[in-house]
Amino acid sequence: MKIKYFTLPNIITLCNLLSGCFAALCAVAHIWSPVEVSLKLPLLFIVASAIFDFLDGLSARLTGQYSPLGVQLDSLADMVSFGVVPALTLTAMFSAAGGEGWWWLICLSVALCSALRLARFNIDEEQHEKFIGLPTPALALAIGSLAWAMESGVVALSPSIILAISVVGAWLLISPIGMFSLKFRSLSLGEPVNRLRYLFVVAAAAIAIIGGPAWVWCIIVLYILLSIVVEIAGCCKNKTKRA
Repeated sequence: MKIKYFTLPNIITLCNLLSGCFAALCAVAHIWSPVEVSLKLPLLFIVASAIFDFLDGLSARLTGQYSPLGVQLDSLADMVSFGVVPALTLTAMFSAAGGEGWWWLICLSVALCSALRLARFNIDEEQHEKFIGLPTPALALAIGSLAWAMESGVVALSPSIILAISVVGAWLLISPIGMFSLKFRSLSLGEPVNRLRYLFVVAAAAIAIIGGPAWVWCIIVLYILLSIVVEIAGCCKNKTKRA
């Protein structure tokens, strides 16, 4: 079988990976480099990775250039951009907040659970209509935004709170909670899930415009809460039908 490395979708996926590498370098430099590196930088590269992650799938659909190589490459790029990067960003935040000792290792739990989340996604046939557990890009964006907010003085985070965020974030990645997908199969408002998507998109746009990068994490919290509400409503509906 002839393998094509440099198709358009694969090139875009590599751009995702490259952005993730830059974000990781920024986080590591903030911890160990004598030169001051802004904690705002990882978010910029995470956003770039998220855009490339969206575009590679879109380009694959438009050009019909699907391939097993592309699927594996996408997961490997996501592991760096949305798994390793948020873990290193949390470690940098822990250091910036005055954290000491080996407690920073807890921040790396995000990378470990990201690997489990991505591996499960690759083999799980149930995640076509919705996600099981928080998608890795969502958590990465939330952590990048919190780092931005912390450096901007919008929020004050102690080392213990940062460790708690690491644990909760890692658990959300591998949790059994269903999260609604933002992939529109139709634009009809007649579908309840589409109404939810439109509501979320409008609310997210408002938060991003009014609050700016420092408040992107609120969008992810809103996404999680809405998903939980939908899951509870779905369970109640199923119980009613059985009764």
